[in-house]
Order: sequence, then C-alpha cells, then structure tokens
Amino acid sequence: MAARRASAELRLVGAGGEPVDLRRTLASHGVADLPPNRIDDEAWILELTLPLERKKPRTVRVAAGRDCYARLEVLGGAPTKSDLERLKAKVAHVLRLDEDLTPFYEVAAADPDLAWAAAGAGRMIRSPTVFEDVVKTICTTNCVWSATVRMVSALVEHLGEPAAEADGPFGRAFPTPEAMARKPSAFYSETVRAGYRGAYLRALAKSVASGKLDLEQLGRASPEDLPDDEVAARLLALPGVGPYAAAHVMMLLGRYSRLILDSWTRPKYLRVSGSRRAKDTTIERRFRRYGPYAGLAFWLYLTRDWVEGDSS
Repeated sequence: MAARRASAELRLVGAGGEPVDLRRTLASHGVADLPPNRIDDEAWILELTLPLERKKPRTVRVAAGRDCYARLEVLGGAPTKSDLERLKAKVAHVLRLDEDLTPFYEVAAADPDLAWAAAGAGRMIRSPTVFEDVVKTICTTNCVWSATVRMVSALVEHLGEPAAEADGPFGRAFPTPEAMARKPSAFYSETVRAGYRGAYLRALAKSVASGKLDLEQLGRASPEDLPDDEVAARLLALPGVGPYAAAHVMMLLGRYSRLILDSWTRPKYLRVSGSRRAKDTTIERRFRRYGPYAGLAFWLYLTRDWVEGDSS
C-alpha cells in the first residue's frame, strides 16, 4: 500500500497584500529549475526537497490550488503537524511570499511595457539558503547551460542528504557547506567536472563551514542595515563571483538595483526593444525610473515571453 501523503494550502499573497502569480513565479529564472528542484512547465508544478533540522529531508510538490492558493503535497509518509508547518514556511520563503512588491507595481502600472507585471509577476524563486544560490550561480559562469546542469546535478547526487524517495539528483537536499568542504579537489575536477570553478566552490564551502563567512546574513539584513553597495562588495569578494554573478545573487536576495548585463540579456534586450544597438548605459537609463527595482524591471521586460500566452 502506498504511503499516505500529507497536503496543505498556502495563500498566494505578498507581504503588502499584493497578488502572486504562481506560474510567473515558477518561470522567474532558470536557476530555479536546477536540482534539487525541478519544474514541470506544462502543469506548472514545482518539486523541491527541503532540509529539516535533525530529521531527513522531505520532498514537496507545489501546484496551483483553489483561487489565490497553492497546494502543497508532501511525498512519502505524512509528516508531523509541526514538520508540516515548517515545510510550509520553507516553501513560503522559496516563493518569496514575505516580500512586498507593491512599490514596484505602482511604477510598473504606468509603464506600457511592464503594466502586465502588476498582476502578480516579479517574485524571484530563491533557495532555502544563500549558500545554495551562490554555489549555483558560480556554476552558471562562463559555460553553456548543460554544463551548469551537470555540475549542480553531480553536487546534489553525490553530496545531498536523501529523502525517502531519492532518485539521482532529485529527492535530495542541496549539500551542506560541511559536506562540500570535506571533499578533495579531485572530486570537483573528476566527478563534478567543475573546471576552474572547483577551487572556488571548495574554498567557499570551507569558509562557510568553518564559520569565517556568514553568507546567510546577506539574506537576513535589510537595505537599511546593509546597503546594496555593501552587499555587492561582499559578493564580489567571494571566490568565483564577478560582476555578473554578484548581480545575479543580488536579484535572488531581493536586491534589484543592479541590472544583469551579460551575453544573454544584452541581445535579448535588442530583440525585445527592436533596437539595433544599445550601450549598457542606455539600457540602465531606460529602467532608472524603477530605482531600487531597476534590475527586476529589466529582467521582467526580457522574460515576458517565458509564460505561454504572453508576448514580448
């Protein structure tokens, strides 16, 4: 007999009472689909494996439920009531339901190119930890997407703690800094095949595992406590993190003042805008009206066509 599964509901509303479009959130960025996550972009279901303190990880499926709600299904045996509440809180964190996007929507509503976003777009899926987002971002640098998938999949499959239903790189939590720090250089070069990134990943994991580096503080601190310039400086000081990676991680931290300008976003901007050429300064000027949300506005401008039925 199959094990009984537990389910729960999560209200899809932001911290300011604004609507949350689940499909748009699931399609927010490509890194969101890296293991241990996987996204079914036809049924719009997110599957993610979440760590539980002093217990085995649990795999949760998140799908649209009744109006303005997401439905959560916990795979495997039914969790305790307290564990179910902890899993709900972790999913809410991943979906950024604690963020207030109403200031961004107020500006977007007056922009013909981005007024559509005010219906609930703009939440950037984040990982349970800042460490996971930094590692995944480093694995996106200077390589094709298939290489990124290979590297992250190897890390999760070989080092991630399995849930009851583990299957390759899925059904496992993302590896802890301690698990990554224990592995020798050969693991990163031969198993992960991370190339030059291997030394960066190992050094990062060692710094976090030893307590010398507190990446999670970057996720906890408010802009008043830690301004964007300081966050950017701290990210740029990390091994393997350059301007692109810093801007990407900042987006996942909810710091949207920087535009992610790289070999994909620049050509995509030209296609969407119909421009033949545009300097970075020209692109930045287009979104300056959004102030601290300039990078988010730029990203949404480029990715409107990521959800079927929308056009750019």
